Amino acid sequence: MKTTALVLALVAGLLVPGLVLGQSGERVDLSDAQMKELVLRSYQYVAMFNVNNKFALDVANPMNSGGYNRVKANTELADHTVQAIARPNNDTLYVVAMVDVTEEPVVMEMPAFDSKYVSLMVTSYDHYVNIPMSTGDGDFGKPSTILFYSRRTPGYDGAPVEGVDKVFEVSGDFVSAVLRVMPHAAEPDRLKANIAAMRSVDLEPLSEFRGKADNDAHFLPWDSPRGIGRNLDLKEDMARFPAFGSDFEIFEDRFLEVMQFVVNHTTFDPGDDLDTALLSILKPLGVEPGKAFDPDTVAEIDGAALREAAERFASESLAKMGDPEFLAANLTSTFQPKGKIGVELLAIQSVLGPIGQPAREALYPPVNTGDGTPLNAMSDYEIVMAPDAMPPARAFWSVTLYDTENGFFIPNERKKYSVGENAGFKLDNDGGIRIVIAAEQPEDVPEENWLPIERKDVDLNVIMRLYNPDLERYKTWTPPMAKKLESE
Repeated sequence: MKTTALVLALVAGLLVPGLVLGQSGERVDLSDAQMKELVLRSYQYVAMFNVNNKFALDVANPMNSGGYNRVKANTELADHTVQAIARPNNDTLYVVAMVDVTEEPVVMEMPAFDSKYVSLMVTSYDHYVNIPMSTGDGDFGKPSTILFYSRRTPGYDGAPVEGVDKVFEVSGDFVSAVLRVMPHAAEPDRLKANIAAMRSVDLEPLSEFRGKADNDAHFLPWDSPRGIGRNLDLKEDMARFPAFGSDFEIFEDRFLEVMQFVVNHTTFDPGDDLDTALLSILKPLGVEPGKAFDPDTVAEIDGAALREAAERFASESLAKMGDPEFLAANLTSTFQPKGKIGVELLAIQSVLGPIGQPAREALYPPVNTGDGTPLNAMSDYEIVMAPDAMPPARAFWSVTLYDTENGFFIPNERKKYSVGENAGFKLDNDGGIRIVIAAEQPEDVPEENWLPIERKDVDLNVIMRLYNPDLERYKTWTPPMAKKLESE
């Protein structure tokens, strides 16, 4: 068995047997170490290829935009039918703008919001997370515009445009530009105003923004007035891409096809170690930027074995959520821009729940048991926070319940998946809170603080979200533990 990791061999200038360039279409046998390296360096791209395309094109996803260069204002909190992404939130509203800059720059127009928390998150297939606008930086108090383009966008070099407040170079051609909006659900007038603002978010090609195109070039916001068209319907839009699916399915069935598409639509920096390592590991397999995918000329790899390697990595990554040392060392370092995060953490965050935000915007501490035993729906649990141990969040916080395996909400008739200011909570008289995860609502627990489960053998995952966290206080704050309740 070959024991040297493929990428190390390539960096050293060596040719690994079976990976010599020119053996087009032949089977390549990869060692376990090489499979692991390939998964580690590609997982972020596979995950985000699926996430971005499901939010643009997947009709089964209730949050989908209906195609690229369209906008969907999701004006209700997500429920258990949202399965396009692991561990979605249930505490903010989303405006999903799916952006395609392959033909020309795209301008996103946003109104002012009456909310104490709004952020714009921009993410390409590489899963580097950018927050070009946030209420924490003083944005969204007035209407604003931002222009997106990539190095491959024809006819534009990043020059300022009259009427555009920000110009932002994206690292990929197909991008999710997502607004998270705290709706202030307990304040009806404020909620109504924020929903109206969300529905007015728009995308325009630069040519139309400048008034140089007719209406047929206009991109279609969700629920736009009739008469506004665009140049591709959903079927035509989907035909441009390899099929999306689950991450493991991609690794097994069409990994090289997807990666060829990804590298053709991603900006790689020759001075970036992660970029050069990925391209080096793909080139001997027949994948490199600028090539068309040809199944007869790329290498043949063992898809089932690659899937097994991806499943092992995912299992190991999920286990790290219960490792206090790993969490202490890494929780504030996830979801960063390019150059601010290493390859292992990039891959792990792509397993745990893609497109989270960096620590200055949000933190995602898990709630574990005291002895590290996984939570399971065969038992009930309580999460108690005293008044002086409440989360250090300047905006708001929430506690959300998922199944561990998939990262999906636990289905229930009440559609209650989280406890917090927007999904509902009730503090104790002293300012603390007791949250209960249980099959039946305990008599002494307010309905707002009860997270329902179905009594069956399913491991549970509890994630807190702290928006606009106080990072200094966070250093000395300890997340609450889940305590198993004894059966009566």
